[in-house]
Amino acid sequence: MATIKQIAKLAGVSIGTVSNVLNDLPSVREETRKRVLAVIDSLAYRPSLLGRALRKDQTSLIVMIVPDITNPFFPGVVRGAEDVAFQNGYRLVLCNSDNDYAKELAYMRELLSYRPSGLIIVPSDLSKGEEAARAYIEAGSAVVYVDRIPPRWRGDAVSGAHEEGAYEATKHLIALGHRKIATITGPMKGTSAAQRLAGFQRAMKEARLPVPKDFIQETTFDREGGFEKTKLLLNLRNRPTAIFAANDLIAVGAMKAARKAGFSCPDDISIFGFDNLEMDDEITPALSTVDQFILELGARAAQIVVNRMAGDKSAAKQVCIPTCLRLRGSTGPLKKNRPARS
Repeated sequence: MATIKQIAKLAGVSIGTVSNVLNDLPSVREETRKRVLAVIDSLAYRPSLLGRALRKDQTSLIVMIVPDITNPFFPGVVRGAEDVAFQNGYRLVLCNSDNDYAKELAYMRELLSYRPSGLIIVPSDLSKGEEAARAYIEAGSAVVYVDRIPPRWRGDAVSGAHEEGAYEATKHLIALGHRKIATITGPMKGTSAAQRLAGFQRAMKEARLPVPKDFIQETTFDREGGFEKTKLLLNLRNRPTAIFAANDLIAVGAMKAARKAGFSCPDDISIFGFDNLEMDDEITPALSTVDQFILELGARAAQIVVNRMAGDKSAAKQVCIPTCLRLRGSTGPLKKNRPARS
């Protein structure tokens, strides 16, 4: 592997001049710069990122930690962040915590030694990890929480308008004539699930519609959870005619459960999701959902890191991206006088 000393010898310049060229300093004459760059190209020299970090006290790396890369929501967030990072000369290092705080903490502690410019994190546990995140800030890195925001976090954060999106989705179901509307929430320890439930309850309260205890089912953010909880809802004597699911994976599981039970969607039951995942157009019927602009979540987080590294010293940014409804075939008007299912 070529060294700066070898480059200096072949180019007939000092080691300091080579260093100035590598750091793009204006003090080097253009003729000398071209000669040094030609030698660098001929030797296929690549500067050491770690060595540069030791000199600059920072690398051009951005660490991103997500809880479950198999969940279609997170690749979209990662893609948005990676696009902005790459366009600005940064490289994204992706870590998957498997919703395991111990694994998440190990990544955070080990990667801090690489002196990254930023940490973008979707935490596995909202009650832990802030101390490790603050260690990045103390080391000069930017930290941005995405989607799941710890309640005590006062730093940079980016999330969708969870409550407002759920509120608008539930209002739409009410406008279609539905009065018996259930919801399947995500784990209530998370802020996104809690806020989406709050939006659902606000819409129901405004419409003066009762919500029986059995009409609120908590589960995991996956198809299996949606499937199992929908089976329970459809077996109720006074079953719902519509379900607001806290994410699209839950909604897909709900549609599968309805189909297996012999219910037609949306004729027998309307199902509304949340996320607008790319797979939604491939589902039959196509899923009505709340679009929270997944790519933008990641892009805005990465842009905050880029801006902080460029010298932005302004107050913490708590970015909330507005949602909108994507109305498709899984929701429809309440069909009256339909025979009850046994």
